[in-house]
Amino acid sequence: MERTLILNELQIHQKVNRLAFQIYEDNFAETEIILAGIHSGGYKFAKKLETAIKEISPLKVTLVEVSLDKENPMGQEVKISMDKKLLDGKVVLLVDDVLNSGKTLIYSMLPFLELPLKKLRTVVLVNRNHNRYPVRADFSGLSLATTIQEHIFVELDVQQEAVYLG
Repeated sequence: MERTLILNELQIHQKVNRLAFQIYEDNFAETEIILAGIHSGGYKFAKKLETAIKEISPLKVTLVEVSLDKENPMGQEVKISMDKKLLDGKVVLLVDDVLNSGKTLIYSMLPFLELPLKKLRTVVLVNRNHNRYPVRADFSGLSLATTIQEHIFVELDVQQEAVYLG
């Protein structure tokens, strides 16, 4: 399969830094924010955001992982790697690498909707704008018009950081 480079390592770094400033600007009056990274790509992206936010702000950043079956999200409970009671009254940013149809993002929100949060926002590295569900990215690194047949590949590994269109 032929893939086209969309973002290289430097460009991803720039997007992460810009998003960190936007998140801090939106939460400058807070003392703590929760970054809830969706398992795998979203969690890796949330770790990068955590580092960038800590470099530019005094915010306490807590990183948690959200796990769900992306193919069958109703098949099992969405899990959060933190006691839900500790999220009461907190600002939560739900983080994923790519916003495709909105399915993963909207199902990942379910456990947070049961809690009295102060604020819930969404953050994505790439927004494809193919929403089938009523969810949007509050913070987006790159909005990209693609066809439904095309796929976005995000690699956020230590050896390789890149975003491809294939």
